[in-house]
Amino acid sequence: MGAPTIDLSFPHSWEAEILGARPLILPRRSYVYPLQAEEVERGALEVLVRPIAPGLEPFLATCALGFRDPSVPTGIWSTPHPDCLCAVAGGYAYWIDTTTPEHFTMIAYRPVLQVLPVFPQGPSRMECLLFVGHRSILAWDKNGQIWESERLSDEGVTVSAIDEGLLHGTGWQMRSDAETRFTLNLLTGKPA
Repeated sequence: MGAPTIDLSFPHSWEAEILGARPLILPRRSYVYPLQAEEVERGALEVLVRPIAPGLEPFLATCALGFRDPSVPTGIWSTPHPDCLCAVAGGYAYWIDTTTPEHFTMIAYRPVLQVLPVFPQGPSRMECLLFVGHRSILAWDKNGQIWESERLSDEGVTVSAIDEGLLHGTGWQMRSDAETRFTLNLLTGKPA
C-alpha cells in the first residue's frame, strides 16, 4: 500500500494522526470498527483522534483493513459535518462521529475505490463526500447518505469531472465491451 491520504478540505472540529502501529499503551478511549471484525489489528488503520471541543478526550480509532491492494484508498477525510471523520482502510470506509465515537457507519461499498469531496459550485449548493464503487456512486452530506446512483458500469466507474453541479464520468459496459459516458445531477444522483 502507498502512503495514506489525508484530505482535510472541509472545516472540522477535531485533529487526527495516522499512527504507524498500534500504541503499546492505549488511550483510555479506544474503538474498533466494525465491532465484529476478526483479526482487526492485522493491517488495520490506527488513527489517534483529538476532538477540539472542551471535555472530550482523545480516542484511538482502529479501522479494519479491507484489501491490501494499492488501487484502493487508505487515509482520513474531513466531512461536511465538522464533528465527523471519514477513515478508509484498504477500501473499507467508516464515517465516525468524533463527539460520540461509538456511533459510526460503515459505508456500504466494499471496496470504496475513490473518495471525492464536493464543494458548492455554480448553481449547486451541494457539499458532500462521494464514494465511488465498482458499479455506482454514493453521496453523503452532513446528515448522512443523500443518494446512490443507478448502476453506471459493469466493472469500473471513472469520474472525469465535477462542474456546475454535474458529475461526469465513464463506466465499462459488458454487452458493448466499451466505456460509456454518463452525467449525474449532484443534487439528486440522477442522470442529467
